[in-house]
Amino acid sequence: MRVTLLGTGDTTGTPTVGCDCDTCEAARDRGVERTRFSVHVENERTDESLLIDFSPDFRYQFLREDVALPDAAVVTHIHFDHLDGLGNVFRVIDELDVYAADETDPKTGKSVAETVESDYHYLDPVTVHSTTPLEPVRICGLDVTFVPVTHPPLLCYGLAIEDPETGAKLSLSGDTSYDVPEASREALADPDLLLADAIVPAHLCEFHPIGGRHENDEGVPRTFGTKHMTREGALELAAELDADRTRLVHLAHYYPAGEAFEEPLAIDGEQYDL
Repeated sequence: MRVTLLGTGDTTGTPTVGCDCDTCEAARDRGVERTRFSVHVENERTDESLLIDFSPDFRYQFLREDVALPDAAVVTHIHFDHLDGLGNVFRVIDELDVYAADETDPKTGKSVAETVESDYHYLDPVTVHSTTPLEPVRICGLDVTFVPVTHPPLLCYGLAIEDPETGAKLSLSGDTSYDVPEASREALADPDLLLADAIVPAHLCEFHPIGGRHENDEGVPRTFGTKHMTREGALELAAELDADRTRLVHLAHYYPAGEAFEEPLAIDGEQYDL
């Protein structure tokens, strides 16, 4: 299982358009970037590729990394930075199976699958498959499990992706607070690689309108506001899941420049063979 991090940034990415903060300037100086979130997973046994989320930067990411176009894809939730790139498949991909959760979201009255299908009804190549969370489904020769997480006000899912022949496992927290349900933690546990949402370091919670949440025993907030984990929260989750290796993703340009490119914060283009 070859994993390529196509996009490791949050909604605005790094560098952020029109921003001259120290972190964005440092990214430009280093020639690195964090585009909007997306992950490419290649199953070398079957010569198939799975795309996780459709970044608005889809076209640029695939040209930059020169990876194969996907044979199938999954959508974790309906925020634009994870979904709006789906329109890029027009005239590029002949047919594409897209998997998304089937639970009805009280906020929208639709499941993620229904929203994807209705919003992109005009894309003839796309076939949407409603998928039950916590029940593995075979996609591109890999066992993929949608894992409920906490990203209010919308339903959102992490993913556990396992090769049934080699046992290699990739887990993604998805966009989430530290308040990940126990059943989901069990599904995500023991990965070879964990990609964990870590939007900012905990010390920046003082600048959020409602501060931080889910403090640990030392009073360090593990959730920034209500929607995302802090760096410290993501690392604690990684330890609890016994992840063999962890990369922090969905990173904002609010990380101070002196911290923004330190381990284990990911940047676009990283590749891992599991």
